[in-house]
Amino acid sequence: MTHQSNMANLLASTFMTYHSPITMIQAFNNNSFLFVKKNSYKKKNPRYNKHQSECLLFTYLKTPHLPKPKISCSNLPRKRRRGPISIRSTKPTEMVIANENKPNDSLKQGIADFYDESSGIWEDMWGEHMHHGFYEGSNGDTSDAYHRSAQIRMIEETLLFAGISDDSANKPKRIVDVGCGIGGSSRYLARKYGAQCQGITLSPVQAKRAQELAVAKGLDQVTFQVADALEQPFPNGEFDLVWSMESGEHMPDKQKFVNELARVTAPGGKIIIVTWCHRDLSPGEETLLKDEQVLLKKICNSYYLPDWCSSADYVKLLDSLNLQDIKVADWTDNVAPFWPAVIKSALSWKGFISLFKSGWKTIKGALVMPLMIQGYNKGLIKFAIITCRKP
Repeated sequence: MTHQSNMANLLASTFMTYHSPITMIQAFNNNSFLFVKKNSYKKKNPRYNKHQSECLLFTYLKTPHLPKPKISCSNLPRKRRRGPISIRSTKPTEMVIANENKPNDSLKQGIADFYDESSGIWEDMWGEHMHHGFYEGSNGDTSDAYHRSAQIRMIEETLLFAGISDDSANKPKRIVDVGCGIGGSSRYLARKYGAQCQGITLSPVQAKRAQELAVAKGLDQVTFQVADALEQPFPNGEFDLVWSMESGEHMPDKQKFVNELARVTAPGGKIIIVTWCHRDLSPGEETLLKDEQVLLKKICNSYYLPDWCSSADYVKLLDSLNLQDIKVADWTDNVAPFWPAVIKSALSWKGFISLFKSGWKTIKGALVMPLMIQGYNKGLIKFAIITCRKP
């Protein structure tokens, strides 16, 4: 049995839940495990009964060589005892680690497999938009509707920042959505501007689902296909709006990525990149600090990300292509409520069931979500928007 299958069985065998929802998450910094508990849990009492809080222990091994933790359900009251649940892995999980010289096709396959597996649960929990929400202050609203409206606000704020016109003469007529997910942005932009929109993704599952949703909504002018953002299947100067919403972080060659965005942009067209970045380096710094690199590497392992770059790096790349009106902004504070909301949804009963049904890659991604919050809190991870115009 593979290491991944063993881990899936271990996760399942330690899945113990009782009556009330989980309200607090504590992630240990060494990442040897993730311990989820309720506020009222008594640390010194490992036994559970109907009068105590539920406990959920996910063991997250960093290498196959670590010994299996001694975890058992035998200390549970007999009437609550549950046997292990068998979860089989259909094929070995490929770990793509930043700074390793693995072929790009392995990274591409890892990204495709990750989204093939996880997109269904995301749509079920969060709807058609697979990106952060944009928040201005806190009004205390924690409802799903509030967070979904924040995702729409992200699109509108992005268009406003980029100076995309609404008037009939200057509004975009041909749009490409690079890294389209299940097509939420594509359909929104097509409806808003009456434009033709094409979306590309590495995931066949996403492309199929995106097209189904477009047909269901009567958007014949919106199409999707499986394609590589670094080798886009479009002629030069095809689009007057090139849209990349949280896909740049997956690109192993940022120079080639930016080159392709510029190539398919028509003269006078706009390019929008909204992406995860690491902080800008200070004067005299050549690399990130060691502990910062370690944290990003852990995130890369689970989300199939290559090396990160800064927003300043993107600006240099765009400037090298003589693109004009380059603007950049740090929206990290504006997305701060998003990851806690995602974690909360994952820790719901519906979220747990969906995670275990989806597979190991999705579980692995869920386990490192607290590290994204840690990265934001440390000032290491930045949520950036970069826009420009092709002359």
